[in-house]
Amino acid sequence: MAGFLRKFVHHIQPLMTRKFRLALFAVPLMGGLAAFTFLSSRCAAYESPDEADGGKRDKVIIETMMRILRQTHYDPTTLDDDFSHKAFDLYMERSDFNKKIFMQADYDELKSKYYDDIDDQVKASSFDFFNRTVEIAEKRIIEDTTIVFDLLSKPFEFNVVDSVELDPEKLTYAKDDAERRENWRKYLKYQVLVRFADMQKTNKKEVDEKKAGVVLKSDAEIEKDARAKVRKTQKEIFDRLVKLERKDRVSTYMNVITATYDPHTEFFPPADKENFDIAMSGQLQGIGATLQERDGYIKVTSIVPGSPSWKDGNLKPEDKILKVAQADKEAVDIVGMRLDDAIKLIRGKKGTEVRLTIEKPDGEVKEIKLIRDIIVLEETYAQSAIVEQGKNKVGYIKLPSFYADFTPGKTSGGRACAEDVRKELEKLKAEKVSGVILDLRDNGGGSLAEVIKMVGLFVPEGPVVQVKSRSQGVRVYDDEDGGKVVYDGPLVVMINENSASASEILAAAIQDYKRGLIVGTYATSFGKGTVQNFFDLDDNMVKGDNDMKPLGSVKVTIQKFYRINGGSTQLKGVTPDIQLPGFYSLFDYGEKDLDFPMAWDQVPVAKYDEWKKVPAYDKLRASSAKRVAANSAFKLVQEKAKQLKRERDITKESMLLSDFVANQKKIEEENKDFKALEQPIKGMNVNMLKEDKQKLAGDTAKMARKNAFLDNLKKDSWVSECATLSKEMK
Repeated sequence: MAGFLRKFVHHIQPLMTRKFRLALFAVPLMGGLAAFTFLSSRCAAYESPDEADGGKRDKVIIETMMRILRQTHYDPTTLDDDFSHKAFDLYMERSDFNKKIFMQADYDELKSKYYDDIDDQVKASSFDFFNRTVEIAEKRIIEDTTIVFDLLSKPFEFNVVDSVELDPEKLTYAKDDAERRENWRKYLKYQVLVRFADMQKTNKKEVDEKKAGVVLKSDAEIEKDARAKVRKTQKEIFDRLVKLERKDRVSTYMNVITATYDPHTEFFPPADKENFDIAMSGQLQGIGATLQERDGYIKVTSIVPGSPSWKDGNLKPEDKILKVAQADKEAVDIVGMRLDDAIKLIRGKKGTEVRLTIEKPDGEVKEIKLIRDIIVLEETYAQSAIVEQGKNKVGYIKLPSFYADFTPGKTSGGRACAEDVRKELEKLKAEKVSGVILDLRDNGGGSLAEVIKMVGLFVPEGPVVQVKSRSQGVRVYDDEDGGKVVYDGPLVVMINENSASASEILAAAIQDYKRGLIVGTYATSFGKGTVQNFFDLDDNMVKGDNDMKPLGSVKVTIQKFYRINGGSTQLKGVTPDIQLPGFYSLFDYGEKDLDFPMAWDQVPVAKYDEWKKVPAYDKLRASSAKRVAANSAFKLVQEKAKQLKRERDITKESMLLSDFVANQKKIEEENKDFKALEQPIKGMNVNMLKEDKQKLAGDTAKMARKNAFLDNLKKDSWVSECATLSKEMK
């Protein structure tokens, strides 16, 4: 499923799971309805026109955007019936992925009229298809409101055999009103069931603990309370849907059009382009989590190191935030909410408490409490540590992204990662480390220029990457630092399934030069082998439309990059030299699973010389495999991987209360076994660099964040194994 593909895996730290397949959560009510709000991270960031003026601004945007795509895209899509089919299918999926809005008759009408016509509409800057979908959806939403509140007016029975399908790909459009009502019945019953089970458990626990004022409630009372909560949630969602504006929908329609070109060509309203620049410069603000709206959910895409979320450790990339509560106040459901509205609830003054109800990728639902704080930006950059195993002393560098200052014409103070890594290497050399680990796990990429410079820190002059453009053919990009190598000792580069783009360029170059050892999971890296550039729509619009500014930007795939051995990382990624168990080792996802990825190909080999001291790969693989087989932590990771795979593959849930409760208890018992992964690894210590210790002396907040960073590394079996491999490479 598309929503599962972009997981940012955190190795070694276990995911404590309860299998709550909450329809409100795992397949939220607005799985269809909120998806229809088209809440991508770009939806509400620009001012679209009133429909009364004919949508002139929208026409200017689409005309300008399509002109840029024709002129600059690496492989521009032909606007024909094939394009129309792709756009239709993707639009229907994104606007109603849980098939809760449109009925089969609606789908059939839209397909018969528009399936071959969207290409012609795009050419004519027409929004007929889009407008008709909005018209139908608004009508269906009103009808759904009546159905939902009628169903929630009567008690649900949890002692009868019943089940619900939770996989959107297995759901179908309702063929008639009776089937639509039945679909909603199952959906709402499951929401109430999950709340009922949780409230029943909490009530019993509080009674057993003799909490003041708490009495044991009957099942009927608890069911009524649970149903009331679900009803309140649905009312809030429907109220938001009624208030939707055209601008909340048009952006996703634009992005359906761009997505037919490739997964990384995207339309960005003005505010989102600014946010992108801020993120890539490493200057982030917020609650300590970067958020994105996807398929009607508010999802976590990354955690800011050093932030309250990072220190707490419970909020992870790919988690869905379902509810937000201020301290002891009642939680507000944010499923289907606009991103900017959700952020307003999550942000707040330093020292205040916010409670988040989150859903993990495997279906576990839990509440976490965070104390808001000022986000310290330094921890978003490269940082290092000393890993000690007896007399073995290895340097460790964590690089969250290939950041750079992308703000044109401004001096924003944004840092560049290649220079930061160079400084960390110099500090580690001063500590006389015997090897270096460069951690690129979950590093989604960034600046092409920075990765070229960074490879030059480890190899002499020579090619780093080959780049092919639409009109200029293949160009080889060399390390141009005059042959200077900052660090020439044993090097281990860690990657995983979410190491993408620039991370893959670096890993591939190190692998092709045989400069170091690439360590990853049983899967390859993500497989993104394309280069994008931003084009400002304001700079490309037809004269005379200045009153429409600002229009936003479009990020366009303009090039493909290739390894110096001629192969591409596109779709295939980088295969590690040594493979270690990971939580998602049994999952198959990456670029190849996205919509309309570009094809794999290759170019001629560039001329380069291998590193002077090639690692003994076979010997290192054999010794590592032996250690992994005997390592209890890695065995637990493998068991956790099996559990996650098993839980994901179960898409049909029983709504018989006894089955539901038994399944929760089973998973809770299983998760107790994984607690051992939270313990420090025996025989390994992780320490701060002397220079860092002197710099942070007196700053208790920064020192605490640094110590938390070190404490997490002490539990990381990958770091331990890579430190041992580094020693064996000498």
